[in-house]
Amino acid sequence: MRIIRTIREMQQQAEAWRRSGEVIVLVPTMGYFHAGHLALMRHARSLGTLVGVSLFVNPTQFAPTEDLTSYPRDFDRDRRLAEEVGVDFMFVPEAGAMYPSGFQTQVEVTELTRPLCGATRPTHFRGVTTVVAKLFNIVKPHAAVFGRKDYQQLMAVQRMVRDLNMEVTVVGHPIVREADGLAMSSRNQYLTPDQRRRALVLSAALDRARQVFAGGEVRSAVLIEGVREAIGKVPEVRLDYAELRDPETMAALERIDRPALLAIAAFVGKARLLDNVVLTPSA
Repeated sequence: MRIIRTIREMQQQAEAWRRSGEVIVLVPTMGYFHAGHLALMRHARSLGTLVGVSLFVNPTQFAPTEDLTSYPRDFDRDRRLAEEVGVDFMFVPEAGAMYPSGFQTQVEVTELTRPLCGATRPTHFRGVTTVVAKLFNIVKPHAAVFGRKDYQQLMAVQRMVRDLNMEVTVVGHPIVREADGLAMSSRNQYLTPDQRRRALVLSAALDRARQVFAGGEVRSAVLIEGVREAIGKVPEVRLDYAELRDPETMAALERIDRPALLAIAAFVGKARLLDNVVLTPSA
């Protein structure tokens, strides 16, 4: 596996690969890989001839009070895991190269990013779409793979690509879960063993909502109240939001008469965890 650290080398190599007919698929990451990341990389292999991973803890998507400095990092481990699943190259830029002195341009998807995570992290998605736009310009992929755990992020990137006529196919990959149902996340490593057990209430609350919906309940208020009640019973778990939204526009829904995204975010200890499920009415 090739390690590429400078923007110019990455651009030149990507241009050469494209001229030779290679199909480049990128998996953008902030590192500290888990099985979910590796599943994205394996899926990327089915979409092209060269699989690349970007490893960059992006400072612009963290607020000053968030965990930028403590975000888990282990480059040697990440390099080994990526190589084991057959990644062809890893792009590992420095923050000073991505955001040099005088940098002042931002890419922002406005409406999709207002609710959910955008309501409590108002600068987060602007940082995400800015860095992803830069990565697409540097790595020049034909396709890119993102996980659906960060569903709103996936929708924002897809909207950006459509609005700016970028020639990149953005592919969403299903949530990868632990055997007990917990959605995989790099931030899970913040959890103590006891907090790890308590965090299972997130997926359990979504499963319960899915069962209630399957039983005929379509009212948003009822489904959300069930999620809130379940999570509220577990100590050390603090709900950030539980909302029912249109999965394409992120508009709020009062009832499920079309596919609906039930999304939750909660703090377990110091870890902010996300999970979601799409509820689809039967034909």
